[in-house]
Amino acid sequence: MTAMPLPGDRPTDHTGPAPRSASSAPVPLGRAAIAASEDASTTSIAPFSGAPLGHVPHCGPDDIDRAFAAARTAAHRWSARGLRERAAVFLRFHDLLIRHQDEVLDLIQQETGKARRDAFDEIVDVVLTARYYGRRAPGLLRPRRRRGALPLLTATVEVRHPRGVVGVVTPWNYPLALALSDAVPALIAGNGVVCKPDFQGAFTAVWAQGLLRRAGLPDGLFQVVTGPGDVVGPSVVAHSDYVCFTGSADTGRAVAALAGRHLIGCTLELGGKNALIVLDDADVDAAAEGAVRSCYTSAGQLCMSAERVLVHTSRHDAFLRAFTDKTRALRLGASLDYRADMGSLVSAARLRAVHGHIQDAVARGAHLVTGGRPRPELGPFFYEPTILTGVTDEMSLHHQEVFGPVAAVYPFSDEREAVERANSGSYGLNASVWTSRPARGRRLGMRIRAGTVSVNEAHAAAYASLDAPMGGMRDSGINRRHGRDGILNYTEAQTLAVQRAVPLSAPTGTADQSYADRISRLLLTAKRLGL
Repeated sequence: MTAMPLPGDRPTDHTGPAPRSASSAPVPLGRAAIAASEDASTTSIAPFSGAPLGHVPHCGPDDIDRAFAAARTAAHRWSARGLRERAAVFLRFHDLLIRHQDEVLDLIQQETGKARRDAFDEIVDVVLTARYYGRRAPGLLRPRRRRGALPLLTATVEVRHPRGVVGVVTPWNYPLALALSDAVPALIAGNGVVCKPDFQGAFTAVWAQGLLRRAGLPDGLFQVVTGPGDVVGPSVVAHSDYVCFTGSADTGRAVAALAGRHLIGCTLELGGKNALIVLDDADVDAAAEGAVRSCYTSAGQLCMSAERVLVHTSRHDAFLRAFTDKTRALRLGASLDYRADMGSLVSAARLRAVHGHIQDAVARGAHLVTGGRPRPELGPFFYEPTILTGVTDEMSLHHQEVFGPVAAVYPFSDEREAVERANSGSYGLNASVWTSRPARGRRLGMRIRAGTVSVNEAHAAAYASLDAPMGGMRDSGINRRHGRDGILNYTEAQTLAVQRAVPLSAPTGTADQSYADRISRLLLTAKRLGL
């Protein structure tokens, strides 16, 4: 995989001086890291400029076979190492990533078009994940004593074994975090990993592969394969012993069906139509600031972003004014530094989709409070952060995931209505509740059918709580990443039971009826004793 440097005349941040030169960005990474036998490739595009960024090869069936064979061979040796030895690799990786963050921040920005502060969120996510599992995995995966069939006479232990090779299929919007947030616990658990990134995230995935090797990860254990999703994706699932997929609900259903056909497990994190609820006792300014973070992080190209902002009627007007002022103050820009608050959409297709939703809503009577325009003077795919009111059921953005910097604000009159609105639709990924009484926020949050709920924070409070599971309900996914579940998914449980002295069957010479009567009395006695 080879990359071409971006042209020097890229759009600059209109709010300040020109950005650092593109020549300082590490775009020629990953050369020859993917050995593809086919000549076909796809050119990835730099969203900031629309110029070619690099050529990403198409891996053929033989390439996929070789990648999985190499990962499987490496995993066999890797799983024989002690857990603490495996975990130590990722504690070293933790430090290396912090030290070399500027390299990959440039790369993430060039592949996705996001602002640098949003790219930095990926660094924090991966660092926290590496530290959490690097320290906790030995305890989470240690053999555990279980109650045996007969007290004192049956010694039973639960042992965890790696599954083999885990397939990780990732989208473009968080190319570092999503390539590694599932791969790290899978690797520590003793598996190999084959990662299939999107074309717009392939260079970041290859960069991460190189840094893992520098941290001490054995060669061949973390493989990267690239190519069209509808071709390479099914092949990755077919070869895997477990698969992790992040993406749309429709594709997630196809992945789940394939996984079922091959009798393997899967973790799916899919879309969201997330609600942010502002209660009647909320701090309006804090809620408006939180809504800006929730709605416009990564230009809204984040499955956990809020697209529905539900505000109590007593707070509606004041909140809308504060939210609008803070949204209009956001700085858009294409610089490789921290000057911009929001970056670009990723592609022309994403720009058309976002603008189409807004045009449909306005044509059907929605009120455009702010935004709603492309900004071609900044770059080909820039779009203003947008707020609408008066959005109704017949408008596409009311129920479809927009995946862009768009927020629809709705009034509500009481908590029951807010919960009903938040639970409407088929998704259930994330929600946010704003109130001056945290206990009230917790009670309301438990009534929302979403995998994560943050009180007085957009989404980071729940997502960054690494000890707790993260994932979606309903059409937003199955299974969880993070916490105990986030590493046990990549293992298979084995029960080892050692029986002492007395067999679990009728002794020689004992009549079956007599044995059955004796066991029945024993069972009743055990129940009375609370055993």
